[in-house]
Amino acid sequence: MLMKKFASGALLLWFLVAVPLTSDVHAEGLTPQQVSQIQNVGSALISPDGDFIAFTKVVPRDPFDTNAPANLELHVMDRRTGESRLIELDSRAGNLQVRPGHNTYSFTTRGEDDSAVALYELDPESGQITRLYHHEAGIMAYSWHPSGTIVSLVSREQLDRPENPLPYEPTVYEENIPNREAFIVDLDQAEPERRRIQVAGAVYLMEWSPDGRYLAISETPTPNIDDFYMFQQVRVIDAATAQVRNEIDNAGKLAQITWSPDGDKLALRAGNSINDPIDGRIMVVSATGGAPENIYPDFEGKFERIAWSGDGLIRFLASESTATTFGSIAYDGSGFTRVLHVEDGYVTNFNYADDGTVVFTKQTPAHPTELYVMDAGSTEPVRATVSNEWLADVPMGRQVVVSYEARDGRNLEGLLIYPLEEQGGPYPTIVVVHGGPEAHYSNGWLTAYSIPGQVAAARGFAVFYPNYRGSTGRGLEFIKSSQGDLAGAEFDDIVDGVDYLIEQGIADEDRVGVTGGSYGGYATAWMSTRYSHRFAAGVMFVGISNNISKWGTSDIPEELYLVHSRKRLWDHWQWNLERSPVYHVDNSQTPLLIMHGEDDTRVHPAQSLELFRHIKVRKPEVPLRLIWYPNEGHGNVRSTSRFDYHLRMLQWFETYLLGEDPEMPSFYLDLDELGVEKP
Repeated sequence: MLMKKFASGALLLWFLVAVPLTSDVHAEGLTPQQVSQIQNVGSALISPDGDFIAFTKVVPRDPFDTNAPANLELHVMDRRTGESRLIELDSRAGNLQVRPGHNTYSFTTRGEDDSAVALYELDPESGQITRLYHHEAGIMAYSWHPSGTIVSLVSREQLDRPENPLPYEPTVYEENIPNREAFIVDLDQAEPERRRIQVAGAVYLMEWSPDGRYLAISETPTPNIDDFYMFQQVRVIDAATAQVRNEIDNAGKLAQITWSPDGDKLALRAGNSINDPIDGRIMVVSATGGAPENIYPDFEGKFERIAWSGDGLIRFLASESTATTFGSIAYDGSGFTRVLHVEDGYVTNFNYADDGTVVFTKQTPAHPTELYVMDAGSTEPVRATVSNEWLADVPMGRQVVVSYEARDGRNLEGLLIYPLEEQGGPYPTIVVVHGGPEAHYSNGWLTAYSIPGQVAAARGFAVFYPNYRGSTGRGLEFIKSSQGDLAGAEFDDIVDGVDYLIEQGIADEDRVGVTGGSYGGYATAWMSTRYSHRFAAGVMFVGISNNISKWGTSDIPEELYLVHSRKRLWDHWQWNLERSPVYHVDNSQTPLLIMHGEDDTRVHPAQSLELFRHIKVRKPEVPLRLIWYPNEGHGNVRSTSRFDYHLRMLQWFETYLLGEDPEMPSFYLDLDELGVEKP
């Protein structure tokens, strides 16, 4: 799995004047500084009685002050008064849950006196914080027993390392990695004793049965990321003995486990098979064992979230192309019902109270993720938070869904943001390619540090987001249609989308740029070599340039084979080489900016170095630059490195898509020249 949902979640960045980067007159719209300050709601949970909603908020650090990841604040809203308050913590809040039987919230954080991340409780009425349990190795995940007095948790194994006799210690690759151990802890005991769950592998998911007698977990052979993506196996644990009672014969990707109200069945949000690229199907199986069955195999969408509720129905969120559906389905696949179908926005999660009130987290084309509430009996969620009040005064470019036909007749969709000042076109256009490829763009907020979106629209660009074949949200056949055809029809789809925009008089065929991260970086490299004659500028981020060396340097070799290439590398050397951008460097004429995190294990930074070196030596006349980001991995998470990326990306596109006689920008970022006001 390469970078998922590159437009959202962990890769968000985001103030002041709408001053252009390299030209004198632009409409006042969103600026890089504003992007570096944008806040958004993370998770949200309503109390069973419906009186309170606890939610987390992602708050970026000031890029001029510190290069650090965003803070994750904890807030609580009293629905009786409408007031919200910030809960003061020493560090980030995570793993927000409702504690059963207590009408309180639990979460993990590291307090001032903690040696590691511990489990805490919030009383929403008083705002009081209490530490419930401290584990010396830290708590990575947890799940509540129905009683609310017993908790299962996952913690990193504490390794007994011998003392090194030398004053220097190298890193031994993929050896002696701490396992993910699972424990059951009874908090009602004066001195809580933890019992280890008796499995040899690494534990990830945990979910208690309604009667508390059993615990469903997922286990992998090792804690390596490839095993997590492809080889999670569901086990049913007897709580009394902490031993495996039943084994589920599931195959492929896995994201959720939920129990039926009677405890007889499990519903998994998982892959249809080992070759399904996503965990987007509802698979139901007996809790006693067996192979899960896809209850709605013909669904032309992706189930994003499921919850088996007390009335016996499975509630779900699903992506259907660029829209989102909230509804329900019976465990046998009957009674599929849409309660909400959101076309102008993207719903990311849901949770409900005992009276049927539902809370959602949702974003729209005009604002990032916020909290919404839908009262029982209503069919219209109402926005309950405003995290960026100033954003309402910032003009936005028009965002629309576009449909077009690929060269082989397949229907495709994408999203288009028009320039803020529409003048009839054609416009310089930036194509933004999502990663995965098992991801997609929904009709929500499409601006982030690595995605130009509304910032580019304010500078006169159209911005196009294609959902090429292999994207999610279009069903099983569509997502598997790109397998075994790396850089083939999937990337032709992107070019066909550009052709459509040119034919419609929207895109200027001489001023088209391309960018993307991970698999989108692969597409950018492909467009800048194989299709170089079509693209006037490229910004490649953590992307692939050589499929042969990629396989040998990535931490997901089996995922690459099982859900992407479907061919063993050593049986198809030449094919893999020909589907690599380095093979087509002789075509290169696209000014290319390459950026990569130095600590990337998914796509090794050598992938960027290879393409840089090939172009530098073989096509020295092509404008080219390579930027390394220290202490960053597969995407930047720190404030200043994100801001730096955003400025360089915009500067590159303005230089080569707007300039009449462009000169390569200086490697030195002159903030005055870039129109950035330092606070």
